[in-house]
Amino acid sequence: MKILHVALGSRSYPIYIGSDVLNQPELLTKHIKSKQVIVVSNPTVATLYLDTILAHLKDYVVETVLLPDGEEYKTMTSIMQIFDHLLESKFSRNATLIALGGGVIGDMGGFAAACYQRGIAFLQIPTTLLAQVDSSVGGKTGVNHPLGKNMIGAFYQPQCVIADTSVLNTLDNRQLAAGIAEIIKYGLIRDADFFVWLENNLSLLLNKDPLALAYAIEISCKNKAEVVAEDETESGVRATLNLGHTFGHALETGMGYGTYLHGEAVAIGLCLAAYLSKQLGWLTEAQVQRIITLLQQANLPTRPPKDLGCEKFIELMSVDKKNIDGNIRVILLKDIGLATLPMDINHDLLTHALTTYGR
Repeated sequence: MKILHVALGSRSYPIYIGSDVLNQPELLTKHIKSKQVIVVSNPTVATLYLDTILAHLKDYVVETVLLPDGEEYKTMTSIMQIFDHLLESKFSRNATLIALGGGVIGDMGGFAAACYQRGIAFLQIPTTLLAQVDSSVGGKTGVNHPLGKNMIGAFYQPQCVIADTSVLNTLDNRQLAAGIAEIIKYGLIRDADFFVWLENNLSLLLNKDPLALAYAIEISCKNKAEVVAEDETESGVRATLNLGHTFGHALETGMGYGTYLHGEAVAIGLCLAAYLSKQLGWLTEAQVQRIITLLQQANLPTRPPKDLGCEKFIELMSVDKKNIDGNIRVILLKDIGLATLPMDINHDLLTHALTTYGR
C-alpha cells in the first residue's frame, strides 16, 4: 500500500492506494469520529462492495442511501434524498458520510456533507479509475445545473481517500478509458516524463495490469496532491488541472449529461486545447499528433460532434468557473508537461479552432 498526503494544514488527509485495501477496516474506522455513519452509493456499486463496508461498520449506527447513477442524476434532487435520510435519522453534526462510488457519487456525497448542519465529516471510497485519480482528491464537490456542469458546489476536503486498485477489475472498457483521459492530463500539464511513460505503457493500463495501474494512480494523485496543497481553492495554479475541461464541460452540457462520460468529453477537450496551442505557436504539429494518437490508442474520442454548432459551443463555454467579466478563459499548453494559467481567448480565435479542428 502507498500512502500519499494532501498537505493542507489542519485539513490534511491521507490517500491510501493499494490492492484489497477495502478489506483493511482500520483504514476506514480510524477516520470516523462518532457512531453515526451514512453510506452514499449507487445500486451497481452497492451490489459489489456495500456489504464489505457494512461489515466494517457493525459497531456503528449506519444509514444507507442509494442514488441513481450517471451525470444526469447529479442534481439537487439527489442531494435532497441524502438530506432526507440524515434528518429522518436525526444525525448530528458529528456524523460521518462515506461516499462509495465513482465521481458522481463522490461529488454529491461531498457536497451534502459540506452543507448538512454546515459541515460533517466525509470519506471518499472511489470505485472508478477516474474518481481514484482525480475527482476524489482535492475537495471539489457539487452538482450540475441544466445550464452548466459543476456550477453549484463547495470546496470541502475529505478525512481520507481509500483507493482500492482491485475494484478496477470490474470496470468496463469505456469507464477505464475515461479514467485514462484524466491520467494523460497530468502528463500534459506538469509531468512530461509521465507522458512518455504513458506512451510506452498504455497497453498495460488497457489490460488492467495491477502494477501499471497502481503506478499511474500514484503518480496522478501525487501530482494532484501537490497542486492542491499549493492552491486549495483554485485561485492560481490549481486551474491548470482543468486543461481540456472548459471544452469538455461544454460538450457534456450541450449534448446532454450522460451522452459523453466525463473523461470522454475531457479527451476531446484536450485535443482542442492542443490544437489551439498549436495555432498560437506553442506546440508543434508533431506534438499535437502525439497527444491525439495517445488518446486514440486509449480508445477515447478525439473529435467534437458535428451536431453541436460552433456558436452554441462557445455559448456553453461562456458558463465556466474560470471565466471573468464575461471573457472565456482556457488552459493551454506551452509544451507537453507545461500548462498555462487561465488565459482569455478571443471569439475569432476560438471560432477558428472550433470550425477547423475535426469538423
